[in-house]
Amino acid sequence: MLTLFRALSVLPLWLLHAVGWVLGWVAYLGSAVYRHRLRGNAAQAGMSGRQWRAAVGESGKLVAELPRLWFGAPVAIRWDGAQWIEAAHAQGRGIVFLTPHLGCFEITAQGYARRFGATRGPITVLYRPARKAWLRALVDGARTRPGLATAPTTLSGVKQMLKALKKGEAVGLLPDQVPPLGLGVWAPFFGRDAYTMTLSARLAQQSGAQVLLAWGERLGGGRGYVIHVRPLQAALSADAALAAAQVNAAMESLVRECPGQYLWGYARYKAPREDATP
Repeated sequence: MLTLFRALSVLPLWLLHAVGWVLGWVAYLGSAVYRHRLRGNAAQAGMSGRQWRAAVGESGKLVAELPRLWFGAPVAIRWDGAQWIEAAHAQGRGIVFLTPHLGCFEITAQGYARRFGATRGPITVLYRPARKAWLRALVDGARTRPGLATAPTTLSGVKQMLKALKKGEAVGLLPDQVPPLGLGVWAPFFGRDAYTMTLSARLAQQSGAQVLLAWGERLGGGRGYVIHVRPLQAALSADAALAAAQVNAAMESLVRECPGQYLWGYARYKAPREDATP
């Protein structure tokens, strides 16, 4: 698999995206469960058919672009809102980046590492290690790069992130990812309760870090990406349920910016699984 990914990494981004668009539609047409979930989630959010149909192809691009992002030459990145990052750095504060399953969420961490990693320290990204050994080795090796560190979803990983924030560094999370049972609360997301992690609020409150919203827009024609950065409108509540509702509302605002690139097929409303992760 590593050999395949390295071979695909030399292809132009526009070609990978074209192949990904086809794969996205193959997956949609080939799985009734996926098709029902994608359309149901989009309908829950009030999305039109034009909006969710665009997301079918974009979900395939999300997978097809990984070889290039992980092993290929750097892609073009533009910034929208980098001044919010620079302002947090000027105050000596750490940054908690909250990124939904929108656009290319892989590029947000890479973009920060490329632009700020050398001077401001690495960005530490929370991730759940893959269960299959070959996939774990592939992902771990691909994400090992200057300015980018990873933290597993364990107690040691959380401590790693908190330590980074207290040093004035940045961390990144996907707050619309369903956490294991006991690590979240139920909070509304597009009008329906979804099990939502409380970690992002705890990290910000315990470290005094700045909370910023970020997502990577995928441009057409293989022209690269735009990383959009927005400030959170209000400080997160000390109440876990209220803070989770604030985070979900912020994620909704980002999704509405470009609903055609949201991963509507993700099982956002599923029940949390039991897990030994503390």
